Amino acid sequence: MFPVQSRREFLSTLAVALTAAKAFARPSQLSGTKLTDTLTVVTGAGGNIVVLNQPDGLLLVNGSLPEKAADLMSFLSDQFKGLPVKTVFNTDWHLDHTGSNETLKKAGAKILSHENTRLWIGADFYSDWDKHTYKPRPAVALPTDTFYTSGKMTFGKEPIEYGYMPQAHTDGDIYVFFPAQNVLVAGDVVTVGQYPILDYVTGGWLGGLQNGLRDLLKVAKEDTRIVPGSGPVQTRADLQAESDMANAMRDRLVKLMRQGMGPSDMIAAAPSKEFDAKWGNPELFIKNAYRGMWGHVRELGNIV
Repeated sequence: MFPVQSRREFLSTLAVALTAAKAFARPSQLSGTKLTDTLTVVTGAGGNIVVLNQPDGLLLVNGSLPEKAADLMSFLSDQFKGLPVKTVFNTDWHLDHTGSNETLKKAGAKILSHENTRLWIGADFYSDWDKHTYKPRPAVALPTDTFYTSGKMTFGKEPIEYGYMPQAHTDGDIYVFFPAQNVLVAGDVVTVGQYPILDYVTGGWLGGLQNGLRDLLKVAKEDTRIVPGSGPVQTRADLQAESDMANAMRDRLVKLMRQGMGPSDMIAAAPSKEFDAKWGNPELFIKNAYRGMWGHVRELGNIV
């Protein structure tokens, strides 16, 4: 038998571990869903992969897990009649989006990301929230082109806009917007059925998530289709709901922090109870939010 406190701590740790596992759980079979004549969402290789097909090649927003890279290349060749992948955006550094970088670059693709994403892909570090040591990826897996703020480009005849969302899910999050198609690819700043992962080890925090969602709302129109990092396509109303949740949770968690509460006390206080039906178990979100807020105590004020 566990002592009462030890058993409670064990169950809390188990719940967080299950939430983290769910966060990275993906479908196992590749499939494609057309958004428009030239935009397709591919699932089953990691997170959502958005494919823009033009007469002379393909542009991807995100790639696959490493073990799915060959399957992704085969799927794209079959679905798009052998068109080469010419350009790839990484919306953050995590393996579910960047694990196929090496394969894609060897096949001739140019890979674009925020500079911080390139740095994390090449870094050796330990992430305590998911209990994993990340080793530097091979040089061939690193993005070929990086940026710091925002930009525009044209691929084939398609205009593309992209922008940086500082310190949201990570410190390298970007969105990619296809204005002619009215489709916004938001990466893991937007989540479905689970709370956002605030990866404080690589710069994410709740205040940055707030700002990132606010930036996405500025880009999205009422009828814009929004592609999250994983899960079904969302609407602007869904995006507004996540923004409202993030705003409320920051206010509440800062107040609890000023009362001297740690993460276990915050979880017990149930500050997210009206949001849990939509976003699930809040424990990992609250624990990571707490750790991230400690990195911004001066900005938050009146904490210590």
